[in-house]
Amino acid sequence: MSASAPTTRFRHEPETAAAAQPIAPGAQKKRMLIIVNPYATTVSDRLKNLVVYALQARYDVEAVDTEAAEHAIEIGREARDGEYDIVVAFGGDGTLNEVANGLAGTDVPVSVLPGGSTNVVCRTLGIPNDVVDATEHLIGLADDFRPRKIDLGRCNRRRFVFACGVGLDATVVKRVDAHPLLKARARQWYYTWAAISGFYRHYLRDPVRLELEIDGEKHDGVTAIAQNSDPFTYFGNIPIRICEDIGLDDGTLSMALLHRAKQRDMLPIATRVLSRRLHASKHRQIEEFVDVGEATVRSISMDEDGQPRAFPVQVDGDYIGEHTELAFGVDPGALTIVA
Repeated sequence: MSASAPTTRFRHEPETAAAAQPIAPGAQKKRMLIIVNPYATTVSDRLKNLVVYALQARYDVEAVDTEAAEHAIEIGREARDGEYDIVVAFGGDGTLNEVANGLAGTDVPVSVLPGGSTNVVCRTLGIPNDVVDATEHLIGLADDFRPRKIDLGRCNRRRFVFACGVGLDATVVKRVDAHPLLKARARQWYYTWAAISGFYRHYLRDPVRLELEIDGEKHDGVTAIAQNSDPFTYFGNIPIRICEDIGLDDGTLSMALLHRAKQRDMLPIATRVLSRRLHASKHRQIEEFVDVGEATVRSISMDEDGQPRAFPVQVDGDYIGEHTELAFGVDPGALTIVA
């Protein structure tokens, strides 16, 4: 596969695009707020300063660092009334997730500068995965500023841009997030190690079993994934596709359920996930659901006290804790983007 980023797959593309309106000489610069995650994999103070300096050529820039988990949600909410023309998430997919949660339901345009290890949303939107190229991309947008709406998935009260995972996938993210230095150094190979070790430790013998309910029908398994866009993630430059019939503006989610966790299934599934020709959703232990408006995932495994065992959950590549039940939905056109 080419290392270049694919363009966004929207189901409902406009037939014609409005002509770009160049900024007239002497016109006021657009106000830009950059929300920076200083702990993201590739972000540093020096890089942040260089990016801000470059963007000041075309924007009136203000940069704010996040200080803790979910701080970007708070900053995003404050930016609702800050009269910013654009808010940029500079970090990984988790940083963008928090910014999106803060600005969901508003007309404040959001864009992204890649600072994470995978940068799924950047690649999905066709934004360069290199921060220098992405900065040039943002500078070019000053003359071609065309915001558009995309959907956001919903997991209980938390929204997600591209995916939410329950079970094995979230176990991997939990393990990786706990070791940021290894995540930065080994990248996709550390994810691979976390997946293998997590499978043998938590899923081979006694995994938490899940019940996925859609339109009144119940299906049981050990891992569930909800996607708002395709691909699900990347392994290096290889797109990982689980649910494939999904677009960022189609008003629905696609979901997949892994029915069991047996050692004999893992190699064939991994082969399909990494293949450009085979389809993961066609494996007999994976069931795909398309055009999902609402769904519920609940634990059907009980502990010694008769209480449901909790399962791990991740949204947009960030671990958000353990739950026993989740309500999924979609908020059509909830986020305004520029890309």
